[in-house]
Amino acid sequence: MIKEILLLGNPILREKSERIVKFDVELINIINDLKDTLIDFQHRKKIGRGIAAPQIDILKKVIFVNLFDRSFPLINPEIVWKSSEIFEVWDSCFSFDVAFFVKTIRYKSIKVKYQNITDEWLEEIFTDEMSELLQHEIDHLHGILATDHLKNNKDIILREEWEKRYNTNSSSKCRI
Repeated sequence: MIKEILLLGNPILREKSERIVKFDVELINIINDLKDTLIDFQHRKKIGRGIAAPQIDILKKVIFVNLFDRSFPLINPEIVWKSSEIFEVWDSCFSFDVAFFVKTIRYKSIKVKYQNITDEWLEEIFTDEMSELLQHEIDHLHGILATDHLKNNKDIILREEWEKRYNTNSSSKCRI
């Protein structure tokens, strides 16, 4: 079911999420709601790759990612390793209604430990775009937003201005 996405300023977005302990029909419903909401947003806004449960008012540690070649949930994800190499990226968020972008610094590679829908623990290394995306989404599970990474007021631009400056079909680093 498509859910309403909570917007910047909603205090729920600042709450910490709880671990998933039961792998039951409630979890399946959360994952389906995340998937439906993400796909709807992707179709309407023509942007986006992942969503975290707090964004749809569910304080549980669940993320759903939908890419061209892969679609999957991450349950109870945690970053267990970060590369020393970092990079800058223009980042936005569904909870900003993708109205503006902030320049953030993220780790180039991370290792994430997470559970899948069958309660199996997995560890996977993610780099570049996926590393940035999962850092963004895992932050949501801890009540952290991309705006918290803003270093100065020169590192924020409206989407319209971002689109003028950066061609979304180019290799520029913009991710949500």
